[in-house]
Amino acid sequence: MPDMSVAPSTIVLEESAPLDAAAPSEHTGGPRAPRWTPSRVEDAPLVTGAGRFLDDMDPLPGTLTVAIVRSPHPHARIRGVDLGRARRHPGVTAVIGPDEVLAALRPFPLSVTTAMPYFPTGTDKVRYVGEPVAVVVASDRYVAEDAAELVVVDYELLDPVVGVRNALAEDVALLHEGNGSNVATDRTFSFGAVDEAFAAAAHVVTGGYDFPRYSSVPMECYSVIANWTEDSAGPAIEAWANFHGPFTMVPVMAGALGIPTSRVRLHVPADIGGSFGIKAGIYPYVVLLALASKHARTPVRWSEDRVEHLLASSSGADRMMRFEAAVTTEGIVTALRADLVDNVGAYLRPPEPSTLYRCYGNITGAYRIPAVEIRARAVVTNTMPTGLNRGFGGQQLYFGLERLMDDIAVQTGLDVIDVRCRNLVPADAFPYETPTGGVYDSGDYEKAVRLAVDNADLPELRRHQVEARARGELYGIGVALVVDPSGTNIGYVGLATPAEDRKPGRDKSGSTEHVRVSVDMQGTVTVMLGSVPQGQGHATTARQVAATRLGLPQESVRVVIDMDTATTPWTVTSGSYSSRFAPLVTSAVVQACDRIADTIRAAASTLLDTAPEDLELADGTVRLKADHSRSAQFRHAAGVVHWDPGALPEGTSARLYEEAAFAPREIRAATRDEKINSSLCYGFVAELIAVRIDPETLEIAIERVSSVHDAGTVLNQTLLDGQVYGALTHALGGAMYEEFTYSEGGQPTSATFLDYLCPTSAEAGFPLVADHVVSPSPLTPLGAKGCGEGSSMSFPVALANAVTDALSPHGLRIDSLPVHGNVLHDLLDGLDRRP
Repeated sequence: MPDMSVAPSTIVLEESAPLDAAAPSEHTGGPRAPRWTPSRVEDAPLVTGAGRFLDDMDPLPGTLTVAIVRSPHPHARIRGVDLGRARRHPGVTAVIGPDEVLAALRPFPLSVTTAMPYFPTGTDKVRYVGEPVAVVVASDRYVAEDAAELVVVDYELLDPVVGVRNALAEDVALLHEGNGSNVATDRTFSFGAVDEAFAAAAHVVTGGYDFPRYSSVPMECYSVIANWTEDSAGPAIEAWANFHGPFTMVPVMAGALGIPTSRVRLHVPADIGGSFGIKAGIYPYVVLLALASKHARTPVRWSEDRVEHLLASSSGADRMMRFEAAVTTEGIVTALRADLVDNVGAYLRPPEPSTLYRCYGNITGAYRIPAVEIRARAVVTNTMPTGLNRGFGGQQLYFGLERLMDDIAVQTGLDVIDVRCRNLVPADAFPYETPTGGVYDSGDYEKAVRLAVDNADLPELRRHQVEARARGELYGIGVALVVDPSGTNIGYVGLATPAEDRKPGRDKSGSTEHVRVSVDMQGTVTVMLGSVPQGQGHATTARQVAATRLGLPQESVRVVIDMDTATTPWTVTSGSYSSRFAPLVTSAVVQACDRIADTIRAAASTLLDTAPEDLELADGTVRLKADHSRSAQFRHAAGVVHWDPGALPEGTSARLYEEAAFAPREIRAATRDEKINSSLCYGFVAELIAVRIDPETLEIAIERVSSVHDAGTVLNQTLLDGQVYGALTHALGGAMYEEFTYSEGGQPTSATFLDYLCPTSAEAGFPLVADHVVSPSPLTPLGAKGCGEGSSMSFPVALANAVTDALSPHGLRIDSLPVHGNVLHDLLDGLDRRP
């Protein structure tokens, strides 16, 4: 049992003993791949101040600086824009506004056909505070900001629409009159005998839940350099941005600019200052700066400040949801209804409505529920547009589903863990197909749950609860179980369009990832990735995988992670999002390295006078499997390919340069009956939290967290643990501190760090026991699944369940987040706080 007698700031990590590929797994009974635990190759430059962020770079001479004029109003018609004084200001090269945008750009292509055109600036109206209206290009930021104050915009103020419920109300102002409604998309799906199950149910359990909008507040805000050029082939754009994908946004940018995708060249530096999804929303600024460059006839650059970022960058969508469950007397859920309404902000900005559909295949979570009905809507409001945020779609889904499971436990009189275990997908059911088309590849959910409970020492926590309540304290225990999807199938967005309206032959699907591996004449291996990491350690892991497959010391492998769409291998699904790296990128690395290994063995066979199939790669050599004393250096075999290709065996290509595209066949477009396997792999998280609430101050203290993850084969324990800690801290922010809030008049009320609160190391220092089970995925060469988002989905609802348990003596509940002292005060105001 883990030792929990630790100081509040201590993190306790339970790790298994060093792994051996041939040894049985402690938790699964199956084989486990080797675990690598070297230091991260990315760290030294970052901790010594040698990181190269976009604001440190000056790739083009003569680059001028941009300032952006933004709307102070949440909703107003633009009656006129006077740019004259700003254009005459000394040091100003160009100023553009709505007229220039409308003359040169097309609306961004949307994921759904709807009459809500989206441009990088307001054109007819402004629809949120902070929306760009004009751009000033000047000699430096000071001049640009001064000139921006000279832009005069004539606004006709309109009634704002704030919040999901307001957007759905009748006789409310319309953000986009041409659409006739503030509902951007509305779809209903049904699978199985839903009505029959509800008619026969012993219990119908219903709950309404709200999840907030919050962000990732990266260390470096948005930054863009853009250059518009023209030649005999027409216009071309070269841009630098701290963008991380999805690279589906490249054709979206090209569509707005009205140029071929091949004429858009995008660079992404190796260091982008974090993101966790938020910087997927930078692409409108790339287009806007490209247009500014065209008018200035010179390269331009812009670096967002923190206030701009909190006003107008991106956030996760807030969701209003209602769940209903048909339940038997034994607590078995036989059918589920989910009514989901996402607030996507002022526009249905691509890739939205991704948040609604990303977890479509795992809508039933970890539970074997045979019948499902879903209504999925997105509404627009006079708030910042939304997009990707760590765990997007998952936090929202599981907040509703896992609160519902607690409500089922209350109504049936069952224990919250028991009712979950009764409904879990059993270990012998994998691969398991959900009613909506998801195919869970592997898992042992009950074993993970039991491990989480054992590590938490639940009986001890129950004793603490009894003792705390006897002292007049509020003490609660909460649990959450989530299926963690990774390797997203981009085809899920197609579900926002009815099957009959999806054009045959134009389906979308896939989770393809490309890599390029080469070996030079001295035997040094270069791995080029298009995964544009945000700090997760892609270079470290790719180096480990390549070195292992090629039998080399890691020092013989270098990894290139900065991105150039003109030279780096990529496709529309490339990027760092939806936990793609472990299942997809490493699989492509394996494929490319295995082809290289075949060529190296063939080359070494000429040096050792033996058949290639008798050779293996190990310890920097190519050696006979049966006699390790007979070997050749890896670099010498590579030298044969480069210097003496004529000596190669007949049919062997003189090529030490391989590009691999891992494109799993299990990922297909949505079917005509509206099913889709929305991710390649599905991991699992079981989380248990104990909280203590001071009855006087109402401060919530997290007493214990037990977190168990199944991410398939563990490629790097250190990096996996880092992802667990990071996701927990990120989730802590959304659960207790962070929220984008707006007044009834549509003005942001959390646009600085005085009001938008982020957890620090002090708040994140709760006692934690992190552990793992390993259910290797049969769909990836290494058995790995993604691991970057799990606790960001599970922790918020586990905390809400724990606080609800603490408040249960008063008959109170937490059905929205964040939860903190103010929320508790409002709930408990006027009540006797003694249990």
